[in-house]
Amino acid sequence: MPNQLWKGWVIYMVLTANLSEEKATMQVCPSCNTTNFCDCSSMNLSTIPSGLTTDIMGLNLSYNSIKYIGETDLMLGVNLRVLLLQSNQIWTIDKESFIFLGKLEHLDLSNNKLTHLSPIWFGHLFSLRNLNIRGNLYTTLGENPLFSNLRNLRSLHLGNNNSFSAIRKQDFDGITVLEQLEIDGQRLRQYESGSLTTVNSINHTILNIKDVQVLSVMVEDFIHSVICLELRHIAFYTASESSLLEPMSRSVMEKLVFKNVVFTDASTDKMLNILVNAEQLLELELDNCMLQGTGHWHDPIKITRKSPMEVVTIWRLTIDKFYLFSDLSSLKNLISNITKITVVNTKVFLVPCSISRNFSSLLYLDLSENLLADPNLEHSSCDGAWPLLQTLNLSQNALGDLEMTGRSLSHLKHLTHLDISQNNFGEIPESCQWPENLKYLNISGTQIPKVTTCIPQTLEVLDVSSNNLNDFRLNLPHLKELYIAKNKLKTLPDAPFIPNLVALRISRNKLTSFSKEEFGSFRKMETLDAGDNNFICSCEFLSFIQYQEGIANVLANWPENYICDSPSSVRGQQVKAARLSLFECHRTLAVSLICILVVLVNLLIVILGYKLHVIWYMKTTWAWLQAKRKPKKSYNQDLCYDVFVSYSERDSEWVENLMVQELENAFPPFKLCLHKRDFVPGKWIIDNIIDSIEKSHKTLFVLSEHFVQSEWCKYELEFSHFRLFDENNDSAILILLEPIQEQTIPKRFCKLRKIMNTKTYLEWPLDENQQLIFWFNLKTALKC
Repeated sequence: MPNQLWKGWVIYMVLTANLSEEKATMQVCPSCNTTNFCDCSSMNLSTIPSGLTTDIMGLNLSYNSIKYIGETDLMLGVNLRVLLLQSNQIWTIDKESFIFLGKLEHLDLSNNKLTHLSPIWFGHLFSLRNLNIRGNLYTTLGENPLFSNLRNLRSLHLGNNNSFSAIRKQDFDGITVLEQLEIDGQRLRQYESGSLTTVNSINHTILNIKDVQVLSVMVEDFIHSVICLELRHIAFYTASESSLLEPMSRSVMEKLVFKNVVFTDASTDKMLNILVNAEQLLELELDNCMLQGTGHWHDPIKITRKSPMEVVTIWRLTIDKFYLFSDLSSLKNLISNITKITVVNTKVFLVPCSISRNFSSLLYLDLSENLLADPNLEHSSCDGAWPLLQTLNLSQNALGDLEMTGRSLSHLKHLTHLDISQNNFGEIPESCQWPENLKYLNISGTQIPKVTTCIPQTLEVLDVSSNNLNDFRLNLPHLKELYIAKNKLKTLPDAPFIPNLVALRISRNKLTSFSKEEFGSFRKMETLDAGDNNFICSCEFLSFIQYQEGIANVLANWPENYICDSPSSVRGQQVKAARLSLFECHRTLAVSLICILVVLVNLLIVILGYKLHVIWYMKTTWAWLQAKRKPKKSYNQDLCYDVFVSYSERDSEWVENLMVQELENAFPPFKLCLHKRDFVPGKWIIDNIIDSIEKSHKTLFVLSEHFVQSEWCKYELEFSHFRLFDENNDSAILILLEPIQEQTIPKRFCKLRKIMNTKTYLEWPLDENQQLIFWFNLKTALKC
């Protein structure tokens, strides 16, 4: 008993742990947008994510690792319209997993691992319109009708290429109308006749069936219901295999498509006989097919009536020995009613003249991506060829002579649209012949370096994109649309030459800007695509393009493709949002204002310098610095004079007639240094002053109103003051020749003010008796 309890407890703990782990690993899909569509694709989910709400209308769970869908996983998807579960690993779906999805319109279960299909899954999907169950592992669609409740179903994709092997009568019960039916059945071996007769109308049927016998039975069921039949991945090697499609000649089918299908000369012969007799077949399309033959039919094609076929489209038809292909003369009677032919990438190098002449109803011909050269084009477009042709596409061929190309086509009087782009014309002649009613010409990507009068003046649309054009000066009075992208143009084309232009594409050129006048010259312009150029966002350009009324309605791809390349301050910004500084926008005005400001500042400095005697101070400072650099002299060393006299020239009469006479005639006589007499000629006056002061025992200042107004006296006073303090001597003597009011002394004579306040000075008396005392005191001061 204890052992049993112990085992029960262990089992309980294991189950609890598993449930806890499962709960912990519940996965959530966070990628839901405002339209209530949740994209949880490629998230490595292993289960339907939790957290789904009733608001979700679309759920993409494709490309995950989901293996199982439980009954309650989608119970909150009551408003789901789209459920994508393709490319998972789903192998089991609970029977009532979709019971809550009554509003579901699109369900994709393709490319999973479902081995059986249950009608219960779809029993409540009354609104379902699109169902895809392709690429699973089932072999049949089940024992009971799978789609009986899907009355609104319009698109159905089923089958697989590995195991799907049988279709039974009841499989399509309940379906009456389909827009599209696709069946993958490369391994399909059993098809019960009448299985698809219950479907009254199918607009487009795609059959990927390998077995021609099975295909024949299916086609028999389609003769009254299918409008467009597309056959994929099948081979018709013999006439007998083609004959199995004989029921098509009695069908209501209007379009037949062969995709990745192999034909031979034998099977093609029979197939063409069947198609010619198809009563309502209007369009034939071959996509990536192969013809193993050279076009030599063994039996002549029997035509009992005119073929109704109007459109033939051939994409990438491979003909192994295309260079041996015959002239197709046996097809002459099959093509008279065709109005539109497209033969692309099929190595066509020639259309025989006799065949071209039989295209009596042809309006549209596309021979792009082939091997047509100029001589062969001239043969193909012989006189009488394509008499009603309106549109011709010869792009990506081997054409190299534009003049010869135009001449070969000039007889096509109804031709209005011609595409000869991506050929290698290179140089373009000055004159050419063209169809007289040509309106549209595409010569883009043809390596032309310039346009000439070879371009016809009748054009309304011209495409010269992806060439080497530097300008466009061509008179085209009727031109309405010009495509000139991917060239080297630096300006817009001249508007007077193309006065009726409505649309211009000049993107990806070397355009740097365009002015209001250039833009306005195109009076009828409705669309201008000038994006992806290296715009110089000048002030004029920005002012025009940002504020021009209605320009945003004209510029295509505005504003995302219009980016500034310079100046550097706005490089990489959208032209619409770029802003330049005042200096960048009004450089001339800014420079003028700066120059004016500099002149005013200089003028102000001059005025202030004059008022504040800045120049005088600068001169003094320079002289002082010069003096300071000289070595100091010891007292009485190299003295030549007893006194240096500093006076104003206006006081020279008193100095020279009185003072000099009195002092130089004294006993013993004093040797005076006067600037008039003793300064060295040719020597800088500042140096003379400094040398004279340094060579004099004393410095005598004759102070007067004239002295304080003299610049040189001020220098002499300054240098004397330097000596007074630098050499610590008392060499300055002041004579006050006349009374001087302190307030009359200019402020720059601060040294004079200071000396007069700190040193005793001699005043020249007017009284003659006092003058003797003055001279005595002066001589005494000079001897000290």
